[in-house]
Amino acid sequence: MKKIIIISAIVLLLVIAVVVTVIKSKQGDITVQTGKVARNNIASVVTASGEIKPKTFVNVGANAMGRLVALPVKEGDHVKKGQLVAQLEDIQPAADVNATRAGLDAAQSDAAAAEAAGRTATADLTRAEADYEQKSLDWQRGQGLYKDQLIPKQDYDSRKAAFEASASNLEQAKIRIVQTKAQYESAMRHIKQNQANLTHASDVLAKTTYVAPYDGIVTNLPVRQGEMVVMGIQNSPGSTIMTISDMSIVTAEVKVDETDIVNVKLGQPAEVTIDALPKQKFTGKVTEIGDNAILRSTGVSTSQSTGGSQEARDFKVVVTLDHPPESLRPGLSTTAKITTATRDSALTIPIQALTIRQRGDLKDKKKSGNVQAASPEQTKNDKEELQGVFVYRANEKKVEFVPVETGITGTTDIEVTKGLNDGDSIVTGSYKVLRTLRNGAKVKVDNSAPAKIEETS
Repeated sequence: MKKIIIISAIVLLLVIAVVVTVIKSKQGDITVQTGKVARNNIASVVTASGEIKPKTFVNVGANAMGRLVALPVKEGDHVKKGQLVAQLEDIQPAADVNATRAGLDAAQSDAAAAEAAGRTATADLTRAEADYEQKSLDWQRGQGLYKDQLIPKQDYDSRKAAFEASASNLEQAKIRIVQTKAQYESAMRHIKQNQANLTHASDVLAKTTYVAPYDGIVTNLPVRQGEMVVMGIQNSPGSTIMTISDMSIVTAEVKVDETDIVNVKLGQPAEVTIDALPKQKFTGKVTEIGDNAILRSTGVSTSQSTGGSQEARDFKVVVTLDHPPESLRPGLSTTAKITTATRDSALTIPIQALTIRQRGDLKDKKKSGNVQAASPEQTKNDKEELQGVFVYRANEKKVEFVPVETGITGTTDIEVTKGLNDGDSIVTGSYKVLRTLRNGAKVKVDNSAPAKIEETS
């Protein structure tokens, strides 16, 4: 019995020794989570926020100063092209139009009178010319007869006086022609002047009446009937009576970060969500990309900013919705997810598996322990940063850092174009382990629970 007890104690001691040895041998192992390199469909998406805006809208501003005497529409009303939407007081402009039109009528009457006088003067000139020719012939015959002493001196003087009178009448007829022509030209100038004044007065009168430039919706109405409105002057904007928007074409105007704008192109598809309609998603396409950056704090274009700034910048991107509902209103907050690239059956890895190491950290320290001091060029080469993943070698229970080349980035995965094969086992976590994991380290795999997200200190 005593012998059995001794043998049992020896066996127990041997088991304890084996367990302690195994535990000690595994104390240096690092616990990691792993995943498989797999082929998936992946899409690169740029997310940006902004607001709903109509493609076409117009701010109806005051073109004249006056009181609003009629405002037959209210905010949200649908209007048709040419429909009256506002009316200013027009007593004085209408009176100016009437007075100018009366002046134009008077000028036209003067022109008609001058034209009639011209015709009369032309007839008088014709008669004076005929009389002049007759008197000229009588005078010439009288000179010959008087020379031959066939007529008395009195007859000779009478013919001479008649000739001189006809010459004077002819000259007066010519002058009247010039006068009536001048009067006619003056009357025509008065007509043109009054026509110009009538155009001006009519334009002023027309600016008291406001009509819809196209079919749309009144989306802003900041004034009330009876208020005074004024037109704008230099450095001082005028009164805005209302905003009319054509909601048949609706856009989402969003601001894309400067680091993402290089990937955004015209025609790319987008998925748009609107805060006011949380359960609906709308499709659209990129139709406009801004050329100038916009300062994020002020919303002012960098081309208009006078001072330099290192603050973040955005670019305006317009997404036109394919089938906008009638319930949309300008100003609604929206988010657009623009698909900038897609890959079908691409080799992908989780984004968190990708890490950075310096080339020098990947060298075998044991082999390089007796090497002479590195040259500056070698030191620079050792500090080169490489992106890659840690591949788990199950047969050796170790990890190996493998440099990789990547393609597009999806929401949770990233495309690998070079360095890995389908089915490779790679380290995916935890973040704390990946940050300090060294090439060739011994590890143990524990995929029993998903890796927790750890905050950096």
